[in-house]
Amino acid sequence: MRHENSRTSEAGAGWVCQRPGRFEELLPERVPRFSWRHPAVLWRARNDVVARLFGDPSDDIRRRVLAELGERGVPAGFTVHRGAEAFSFLVMGDTGEGDRSQYAVVPPLEAVAPGTDFLVIASDVIYPTGDAGDYPEKFFRPYRGYPGPIFAVPGNHDWYDGLRGFLRIFCGVDADCAPPPWTGPFARLATLLWRRSGPVDGPALDAARDRYRGAPGQRGAQPGPYWAIDTPSLRVVGIDTGILGGIDRDQAAWLREVSAGPKPKVLITGKPIYVDDEHHPGPVEGGGTVDAIVADPACNYVAAIGGDIHNYQRYPVRVGDRTIQYIVSGGGGAFMHATHTIPKVGSVEEDDFRLYPLRGDSLSRYSRLYGRVTRMPWFWELTPKEAARVVRHRLGIRPARGYAEDGPDGIAARPSTRARLVAVLLGVPRGRTKRFRLLRLPVHRTPQRFRSEMADWDHAPFFKHLLRLDVTPDALRIRCHAVTGCGDHEADPPVEDEVTISLR
Repeated sequence: MRHENSRTSEAGAGWVCQRPGRFEELLPERVPRFSWRHPAVLWRARNDVVARLFGDPSDDIRRRVLAELGERGVPAGFTVHRGAEAFSFLVMGDTGEGDRSQYAVVPPLEAVAPGTDFLVIASDVIYPTGDAGDYPEKFFRPYRGYPGPIFAVPGNHDWYDGLRGFLRIFCGVDADCAPPPWTGPFARLATLLWRRSGPVDGPALDAARDRYRGAPGQRGAQPGPYWAIDTPSLRVVGIDTGILGGIDRDQAAWLREVSAGPKPKVLITGKPIYVDDEHHPGPVEGGGTVDAIVADPACNYVAAIGGDIHNYQRYPVRVGDRTIQYIVSGGGGAFMHATHTIPKVGSVEEDDFRLYPLRGDSLSRYSRLYGRVTRMPWFWELTPKEAARVVRHRLGIRPARGYAEDGPDGIAARPSTRARLVAVLLGVPRGRTKRFRLLRLPVHRTPQRFRSEMADWDHAPFFKHLLRLDVTPDALRIRCHAVTGCGDHEADPPVEDEVTISLR
């Protein structure tokens, strides 16, 4: 019998754990404490700021790397061909902090993995800067139990070392990832500030791979930082969005080529196209957008899945006479981005919109964090029930999880003054508007380096997730499996969302 999920009960959400998670037994003897407050971590991650201030060198580095790959004989199509018409695979995004929340995903991953052919990591394989030296403990060791090959698309953090670590692990090449010279009045400053890639100890990486993921079925090199997996029923297309979320003109030409034709397709991208009820179409160097390609009926995309934001969201967007499923899937192990700051959506009908964690659970979790940090739990902390009710009050929506004493409209009484004040301070919007910006405390809109420590915790419920995609010639089924961290849910992870897409 399948467990309840967060839409049916607090126990299904992980607020009540009957037994601790097995992931505790998988942790290394010493779990390094990862903190964005540490000055050394902030300094290592400075390339994001450098790219925004002085220009993103990702496109130029990528072009040079692909030229090197071409000289090594990698075909220009960057395509892996698989012959099975029916197959399954997993997707999870933003994995590698190397801490308890990443390991909490491992038992549910292994539980839903049987019968899958491969796994795709969508964005930010390694935090904070994608260094090759972090892969043994943040990639090889956690996923040693997954029997198939692992593909990935890089996220902005993987690019903070010029993508050198990512290319060494996934493409088998130690490329020259130094940025080209900057131009302009601040060129020297940009050159001085840019963090160069870390050292690559090839023998140590090979030894870690052999130790943890050395089985023949686990080995598999992808052709480049962007790629396609072509099957008779579906083509899976992965793109590299660099640091700032765009793609270069060469990759765009490749994307248009592999997207042509009537075969159904799924896009895997480091940056989601629809997120937090905002549209980010993804700029293309020289003009155009990624979403223009996805939405083109001649390309026949049925879904686009992006990482980067650490929660789950699904937008079934009507495009002409068909529906494209735009999905955010970044809950693979890193800290959780709030969902209670998402307004009542307007891009799709609110009743058709799906997210995990639920807004009320997100608000309750953040209220406990602020109660702990400020040592004022008596003011900040809201129970899941109180949080669900105040979200309903402010957004005017029916809670996905009701309570026995609620009235026919899903709510029993007006929330308390304290609950309403906490909701405003923690960023719950009013309906479809985003008011009270000046009152909001760091929750979601502030830069990551200042919010992630506040938004991280090491005990259940973790509110992580992973996707399983099952493909037949007729249909694609996508299921979002919750990761609570409770031992109750590890062997049979709750299904938070499910959608079946016709491929005919």
